[in-house]
Order: sequence, then C-alpha cells, then structure tokens
Amino acid sequence: MNHWLVKQEPATYNYDMLEKEKKTVWDGVHNNLALKHIRTMKKGDMAFFYHTGDEKQTVGIIKITSNPYSNPKEDDERFVVIEVKPVSRLKRPVTLEELKKDSKFKNWELTRISRLSVMPVPKQLWDEIIKKSNK
Repeated sequence: MNHWLVKQEPATYNYDMLEKEKKTVWDGVHNNLALKHIRTMKKGDMAFFYHTGDEKQTVGIIKITSNPYSNPKEDDERFVVIEVKPVSRLKRPVTLEELKKDSKFKNWELTRISRLSVMPVPKQLWDEIIKKSNK
C-alpha cells in the first residue's frame, strides 16, 4: 500500500462534504506531475485530504477505492481520476506551517512545490503527520 496527499480548496470541496457524500470521484487534476502520481495510485492506497487556500492544513484520511481511469468528463485520455471515500478525520489538523518548521519535511513536495495537488507521502512522513495530529 502506498500513501498520498491530495489537495483541495475547501470552499470548492472539503472533508465535511466527502463525509456527507460517503464517496466521490477525484477529478479536475491537469498538472502533469500530479496526473503521473494519480496514474500510480492503486485501489486500497491511503491518502491525506489537505485543505488549501487560507487553511493550508491536513484534515483527514481517505481511501482510494478504484484504480485510476480516464475521466469520462474529459475528451483527453491523459486526464485520469480515482474514486475515494473518507476514513477518518485527523484528531487535530496538521498545518503546513508546522511541517515547514520540522526538518524531517524539508525535502518533501508539500513544503517545496506549493502548487502540486497530488503527491506521494513516504511512510515515515505519513507516520510523523499522524503523530503530530495526536498531540
């Protein structure tokens, strides 16, 4: 199982909405590197749900419930989607500011490439974010 982080503007779609809907198709990604990451996701992988914009914080955990497939709303096969469902909220949101202060995260995409919307999370960083949320 791999771990990921997916970002969304909470005014557009947020963790509350996902909990209410119980599942969604993760679409609208057009960045080439983010699409490359989606193409390597597998059913059963886990991801952090990250609120962008004014919040800039990791708020919950979601499960990837499908393998990637072409977005039926797009005419271009490059654009792929996955299906996801909520797993749990973090006990406490973990902010980008917190992560930037921790040297363990200095080389991670979230702290280096601010516009990237989908990225892998190395297992040790996944565990560290969980630990931070429990403080």
